[in-house]
Amino acid sequence: MGELALATDDFFRARLDQMIDLRHPLAVLARRMPWAQIEAALAPSFARQDRAGRELAESDLFGPSTQLAGAGVSAAGRPRLPIRLMASLLYLKQAFNLSDEEVIERWAENVVWQYFSGQEYYEPRLPCDATQIGRFRSAIGEAGVEELLKATIDTAVATQAVRPSEFERVIVDTTVQEKAIAHPVDSRLLEIARAKVVAAAQAAGIALKQTFAKEGKQLRRQAGGYAHAKQFRRLKRVVKRQRTVLGIVLREVHRKLGAATTESPGMPQRLATLLERAERIRNQQPKDHNKLYALHAPEVECIGKGKARKPYEFGVKASLAVTHRSGLMVGARTFPGNPYDGHVLAAQLEQTRILLEDVGRRPKEVVVDLGFRGVDRDNPDVEIIHRGKFKSLSARQHRWLKRRQAIEPAIGHLKSDHRMDRCWLHGATGDALHAVLCAAGYNLRWLLRAIARMGKKRLSFPSILLVLLRLLRSLINPHPTDSWPRAAPSAAMG
Repeated sequence: MGELALATDDFFRARLDQMIDLRHPLAVLARRMPWAQIEAALAPSFARQDRAGRELAESDLFGPSTQLAGAGVSAAGRPRLPIRLMASLLYLKQAFNLSDEEVIERWAENVVWQYFSGQEYYEPRLPCDATQIGRFRSAIGEAGVEELLKATIDTAVATQAVRPSEFERVIVDTTVQEKAIAHPVDSRLLEIARAKVVAAAQAAGIALKQTFAKEGKQLRRQAGGYAHAKQFRRLKRVVKRQRTVLGIVLREVHRKLGAATTESPGMPQRLATLLERAERIRNQQPKDHNKLYALHAPEVECIGKGKARKPYEFGVKASLAVTHRSGLMVGARTFPGNPYDGHVLAAQLEQTRILLEDVGRRPKEVVVDLGFRGVDRDNPDVEIIHRGKFKSLSARQHRWLKRRQAIEPAIGHLKSDHRMDRCWLHGATGDALHAVLCAAGYNLRWLLRAIARMGKKRLSFPSILLVLLRLLRSLINPHPTDSWPRAAPSAAMG
């Protein structure tokens, strides 16, 4: 009984460090990540705010009086979950390409993940509700997720997985972060707008004379059939009728807005926004600029990157920066409005400099493609290298230019392995958060591979030979001397 008591502090629960292999890359990374720095940076986002309160007028036996209600810092509410737990869930979600629901379910089954999150004992229950991950992500904002990305860069330097001098030369490129929307077909947009306007009007207490539910469903089916058969004249007539039906519904809702009987305080504003977007969908033409491609996501843009397999992508332009040699992600930003690639370079380099503040280095050379031509004057502090300057480049710069394509597989892994192929977060802010979190998840997997490589080097043949010599020496001579060789400890294994 005494031996069992010494084995664990809690008799009924097992310690995680006694259940797992502490040489596992994720367990090693758990001890190397700057968790104190992350918590200090994110804690102000969850501090209770000092409220001014509001004055309430009351009347009693002594006459009217005024009292102040809701002033000061309230101590009410549920205690927050540990910041390290929530930050680690965001890391694991993006690193292993999981949804909010999937990551908490796997966390409850994976003891290594729980050790990475700072748990001391195995916990079979879910760490939190899936919606709390989304609220945590929204609370920390873009500055908070950049702190998570910065922590991975600092860890790479601290573990000597990357040399600080590598941050002086980076590769920058842009891609499209697609939004989680259906392909924007005119007939589908018109039918969805009609159905949403009817549902919102009924929720606001507006009685419509006719909703066109049956005809709308029939028109949508006909449009799909005509488009598949390439019968474009018939398709055009169907879409014209859909516009007419949507206009009838919109005009009736506008006439009866004053008779709305809803008790919800935000319903009039939501209904007005929906009517404005539906009117845009009804009036827009195929070749119009600034079209509305999704009723619930007006920030979506149509971007053409010259791909033969996918001429147009619907989302937002994202810029990425990786180190030239090792491929560590050192920047990720979104740029609404589909600007020219060269015009985003200064903003991308500014974010990279902020992320590398603690490293003490800043980019001096930037390797890019031809989309970044003509912006040397806007970026005087860096040397921009692209094949448009091929004749004026030195032999060394020619070698650097050959690795420009190294960012392409990084973009592919971001999209296929770290959830950048479709952004499910709401609004333009969600696009910005998602891009940075994808880069943080990419860096976490990069660190796990680097730690595994460094662990294999520790178990290389010379090191094993030294260990065997020490063992043989201990068997022959129990009193060691300093004349025998010793294996050097590895910095990666902790």
